[in-house]
Amino acid sequence: MTVWIFFILAVLIFLALDLGVFNKTPHVISSKEAGKWTAVWVTLSFAFSGVIYWLYQSNYIANPDQLKPAEASIKFLTGYLIELSLSADNIFVIAIIFASFKIAQKYQHRVLFWGIIGAIVFRGLMIFFGVILIRKVDWITYVFGSFLVFTAMKMLFKKEDEDEFNPKESTIYKIIGKVIPISHHRDKEHFIIKENNRNYATPLLVALLVIEVMDVVFAIDSVPAILAITSDPFLVFSSNIFAILGLRSMYFFLANMLQKFSYLEYSLIAILTFVGLKMLLVHFFKFPEWVSLSFIAVSLITGIVVSLKKAEKENSEKPSRDEE
Repeated sequence: MTVWIFFILAVLIFLALDLGVFNKTPHVISSKEAGKWTAVWVTLSFAFSGVIYWLYQSNYIANPDQLKPAEASIKFLTGYLIELSLSADNIFVIAIIFASFKIAQKYQHRVLFWGIIGAIVFRGLMIFFGVILIRKVDWITYVFGSFLVFTAMKMLFKKEDEDEFNPKESTIYKIIGKVIPISHHRDKEHFIIKENNRNYATPLLVALLVIEVMDVVFAIDSVPAILAITSDPFLVFSSNIFAILGLRSMYFFLANMLQKFSYLEYSLIAILTFVGLKMLLVHFFKFPEWVSLSFIAVSLITGIVVSLKKAEKENSEKPSRDEE
């Protein structure tokens, strides 16, 4: 448990520094600043795979699956890339929520900070029970695998004219309104304000709660997806945490460029289908770890490159269309 304690303490210390030092004063996070932090988190995540290698080589961590150090490192990186790729949809929904509740850019970081605290707790619980299910009930892998393939097919055949997510019409918004009255006034970064001796939830609190619920919804896909790679609790938890911690900077870096990555959804479909099939075939055939890592990395890179080329082509065609 020593490694677990040190890991969780390190996460809590960084979060405390994040809100108390790096972002003590609310401010608009520029794309340049977000890009730097995104690079920092990606670098730290890949560097942590080296820590994973050392931990499993030195037997400093429980190793229920008897993984070799290199195998553990690859599983961590594969799980991290899966969580990172599935965060793309999450970023899009967060952007919709902020726009719907008109959350000022300089306060969005505060909302996402507390959102991450909740995400760590909920993800931890889902991972804990997911690992128990995988280890105790053999056939649950078929349930998880079928669910992932079903989710991928649902994304593939989704109609373009389907209604988009509207936070103000969501069930959670209606429930919040029944529990505590919602104020439309924005009092700086406060989540609750008092008016006429009565407490009201501000748009910041409502946005936070909606984001928390949506994260749980997305975790229903992402947790089974990473369990297809490994059921080692520390690898699943740590890869999830690194992806979650880097989600904020990724949001501020990509929020204004989401439309450029129009083909990234097909990468997610390919990844979900692959990990779903991997779970369905787990008792008959096991893919080598490098195959899983390579497939996920290639799918992501392909989706990004094709999307950027399409966006570049459309931009280059705009002048000629105007001339016509």
